[in-house]
Amino acid sequence: MQAIVSRGGRPDLADWALPHVKAPTLLIVGGDDNIPVIAMNEDALAQLHAPKRLEIIPRATHLFEEPGKLAAVAQLASEWFTHTTSSKRLFEKY
Repeated sequence: MQAIVSRGGRPDLADWALPHVKAPTLLIVGGDDNIPVIAMNEDALAQLHAPKRLEIIPRATHLFEEPGKLAAVAQLASEWFTHTTSSKRLFEKY
């Protein structure tokens, strides 16, 4: 696995594995999601040792159903995969 994107995920369900993840990981949550989901992703970010980033989409709820929000997620994911899987950048920190 070369890169990971989690959209509105529950990384707390895999917290035992997070320190062992080696792939660059992007966590995406909605800014209007309930506070525990954002906090869970912030905690997960702290446990990851691989290149990582947390993106909070303003005015988006858990399912990103608001106009344009899912497109924003897709754009972030596309950029993440492009950047982290390019051969010359594979070993750089994002």
